[in-house]
Amino acid sequence: MDVHTAQPAGSGAHTEPPVAARVRRLEERVIGAGLATDEQLDGFLAAYLRRAWPVNGARLVARAWIDPVFREVLLADGNAAVAELDLGPGDAARAGYRLTVVENTARVHNVIVCTLCSCYPVSLLGPSPSWYKSHAYRARVVREPRAVLAEFGLALPDGVEIAVWDSSSDARYMVLPRRPAGSQSLDEDGLISLVTTKGLVGTASV
Repeated sequence: MDVHTAQPAGSGAHTEPPVAARVRRLEERVIGAGLATDEQLDGFLAAYLRRAWPVNGARLVARAWIDPVFREVLLADGNAAVAELDLGPGDAARAGYRLTVVENTARVHNVIVCTLCSCYPVSLLGPSPSWYKSHAYRARVVREPRAVLAEFGLALPDGVEIAVWDSSSDARYMVLPRRPAGSQSLDEDGLISLVTTKGLVGTASV
């Protein structure tokens, strides 16, 4: 068996109403209480999304590749590593979720999914791709991850185990890809440019 589901489908973490409906109800309460206008909320969201870009996750990865101490922090406490690079709050309560970073190795390849909705660390990976939110991806990557990854162009050897990590409302995951061969001469900015959203999700090698 080469699949490990970190958050089993159908668990209690997914029993809340759809995110969009909950957000809209919260917006209505904030507006109704006179705390902000609809236009102001749109402005807050736009400002947030301006900082939400895959380069944030890529910065974490590149730093981990060149700094062994930071790598240990990243793998032990993703939220603390995010705070260290000034990319967000340093604790799960303030961030709204616990960030766990899972490391690809020669023997294990990790891939992320949210089987019942589309939970995703937007501030680190940017807006979620349409394929990540699709029912086909969410349903199939747990059952047949090797085939799904092959469709993305990532053909893994039979001896490589695939670990599937299922996000929830209070838990988010990010993949730490393996550093590409031949990248030893690159500085941190050069390494950042190698990292893609698919690599951070696990549907590409980097």
